[in-house]
Amino acid sequence: MKRELMGLIVKGEDGAEQVNYDDDSFPSYIYDGWIRPNVTWEKVPHFHEDIELVSVKTGKMAYSVNGQIITLNAGDTIFVNSNQIHYSLTLDNETATYVIFIVHPNILNSSVAVEMQALLPILNNPNVSYLRFRNINENTKDIYDIMMTLPDVRHNPFQITKKFFDIWEIIMNQSKTYGMISEDSQTDIHNRSFKAMMHFIQQNYKSTVTLDDIANSGHISKSLCNKVFHKYVGDSPVNYLLDYRVRKVAELLRTTTLPLSEIAAQTGFNGTSYMSEMFKKTFEMSPREYRKSWAQNDQA
Repeated sequence: MKRELMGLIVKGEDGAEQVNYDDDSFPSYIYDGWIRPNVTWEKVPHFHEDIELVSVKTGKMAYSVNGQIITLNAGDTIFVNSNQIHYSLTLDNETATYVIFIVHPNILNSSVAVEMQALLPILNNPNVSYLRFRNINENTKDIYDIMMTLPDVRHNPFQITKKFFDIWEIIMNQSKTYGMISEDSQTDIHNRSFKAMMHFIQQNYKSTVTLDDIANSGHISKSLCNKVFHKYVGDSPVNYLLDYRVRKVAELLRTTTLPLSEIAAQTGFNGTSYMSEMFKKTFEMSPREYRKSWAQNDQA
């Protein structure tokens, strides 16, 4: 794991998240973590080939998956399938603790037979964008108990693989119970447009970007562009762009010693005053206070 990237969601050129794996040689990330309002990993829409599981230990939180908000209470687990647009968020300004497991499904791909029989029916199934395990589901305790053991083996590829097989079997059984595995349906066309627009913003946030530019990148109209953003992230494309720029500011504050004027220039803001105003709305502190706070935490 790269220490300087902890708490940040870093995206590649295709718009997908580059997961900060625990070990460079094994595609798995396990963290016994927490979420509260205004942290850098809250409300950041992203997607990746890896599947993602979160089990809530205390408090309550939520996940947005393809624009649908799913509430999670203590004891609940959510499975987010590969390449789904998702993000975590707090509820009622409450702090929640959880165990998160992000892992590439290729770990389970030991043969073509396994891929065809066990992986692709889930990974390529548009009906299985996510599964929520809560107290009314018979598999909830089983998957939760496995998730709670993962932090202790986060650097043991064999144990992670073994537990991942057990988790995947539960996911398959739950999908069969819901009648999802054998059904076919068309992929959401708006999903593709939103991914294209996210990618465009990521590549062009340093420059002047208009609503027309964003809509054109997704090959849709401005009115539909607004509807798609509200569907997937609950906000306008312009506000999403501002939020992306603000989070880039936070990244530079944490990882560089650049002056604020240079950071503003590198993140598409017209001056430090406007940048500071937008930054404070998101993180409830000024850029200077944020940099000082991060430096103190790093030293501690």
